[in-house]
Amino acid sequence: MSRLLYENSVSYKGYLIIPFVFGTANNYEIYSYKLLAEIGHKSQFNKADNPAKIYGSSVSNIVDIAKEHIDQHSDFAFQGDNFKSRYIYRDNLIIVFQEGGKYFYDHYPPDLLNNIAAPKLFNSEYECLNWIQQGLDGRHTRTRIK
Repeated sequence: MSRLLYENSVSYKGYLIIPFVFGTANNYEIYSYKLLAEIGHKSQFNKADNPAKIYGSSVSNIVDIAKEHIDQHSDFAFQGDNFKSRYIYRDNLIIVFQEGGKYFYDHYPPDLLNNIAAPKLFNSEYECLNWIQQGLDGRHTRTRIK
């Protein structure tokens, strides 16, 4: 599997559709996708790898396939867009959330749909993104827990 194409991800009805190149055939790329669900592990499709079991010939084609599958098989009612504040930095996906005046984030590396975010709260989205950027750039210094 190639890296996840977060820059081509699409938020749709409570899911984030994340395409990737599954392989090649006759010099043509074959696309697949993974899903994240806004309700997380409560959805059978959270972190699912191509639950439709259909592959596509382009990013837009695979996104359409994923949307059709979600329309037919979604296991929860669409709540909102928890994926609207998402960023890509150094091929990493960063999703920033706000709750009760505090900010926190999910962080997914380029080739794996596992959240590696630190359990940390921030006072602003900017502060959160700046801390993540420093960490990914290798400039973040960690303090010792007392």
